[in-house]
Amino acid sequence: MTPSLSRMIAQAAGRLTFPVKWFTYGRRFRYEQPQKGRGREFFQWDIDILGTDSFAADAEIISIAASFYKKLGLTPQEVKIKINDRKFLQEKLSAMGIDPDLTLPLIKVIDKRSKVTPDNFNTMLTDAGLGTEKVSSLLNILDDKDGYKNSEWLTGILNIIKQYGFDDYVEFDPGIVRGLDYYTRTVFEGWDVKGEFRSIWGGGRYDNLTQDVGASQTIPGVGFAMGDMVMEEVLKKCGKFPALTVNKTRVLVTVFSPELFDKSIELSNILRRENTLTELYPDPRTKLERQLKYAARKGIPYVAIIGPEEMEKGLVTLKNMSNGEQKMLQKEQVVKQLI
Repeated sequence: MTPSLSRMIAQAAGRLTFPVKWFTYGRRFRYEQPQKGRGREFFQWDIDILGTDSFAADAEIISIAASFYKKLGLTPQEVKIKINDRKFLQEKLSAMGIDPDLTLPLIKVIDKRSKVTPDNFNTMLTDAGLGTEKVSSLLNILDDKDGYKNSEWLTGILNIIKQYGFDDYVEFDPGIVRGLDYYTRTVFEGWDVKGEFRSIWGGGRYDNLTQDVGASQTIPGVGFAMGDMVMEEVLKKCGKFPALTVNKTRVLVTVFSPELFDKSIELSNILRRENTLTELYPDPRTKLERQLKYAARKGIPYVAIIGPEEMEKGLVTLKNMSNGEQKMLQKEQVVKQLI
């Protein structure tokens, strides 16, 4: 989605006011073997800021993800956001004397570290062209959890996140690199603390992507993508998956007969204008008894009835479906009764 967004922003750059804050949520598809937390069809939340190379934008994006955790009831003891700076890592690799041509292939190897055993990882580093001494040096870098203190960029991001109040959710991890080539600086991923799942979501800064997709100008950006399937599994594992109410209808407005359908519509309009969650039975030919059974099966707590007697008196019969109690009320009183 990110390359498509960059292409779209580049094409419309002359009509946009930067920085652009953009998000979307929708259905996505990918071709892979379905497994727990990953499917060929899923929903994904994308959120980005484009048009600024300030690390304040990175801090805001990361804080949005942390805020989302908090709203879901997930705690820093259950989930973390791990961050790194690929440029900072590349500078360290260069200082080790690693050939620049090996940098991106090496980053792809580092990205696989959490998926393989330590011995296999060491073998992969050797196969990538590192000698024993450089493998040891690189492992020291990847295990140095205080390495960010030497980076103005990372300390700046973490300080702003602290001001937002989400520093408990965020930690530096020099092993987070993200395997995609277009990331240029900050990279970050969501992980569960126990490590029972693969990366929950990920993102980063992509300052050159607009040019990579063919645009003549550079429009820096930062953002993340989060799918629903892994997040659902994490919420269930942590006992935080919400109990969703399937039907929130407060009242069913019944239709006594086709001749009185217009009265039922009138009452529905009144209730809806007052923000009462109202359902109007759609078939005026259906017997009232069947409409009441419909309300009971759907768990609708109240039904409103306007029959000949009610129409003559200008009243509405409101029936409580849980105890069977019925009252004849003015239309305005029905709203108060349903609050």
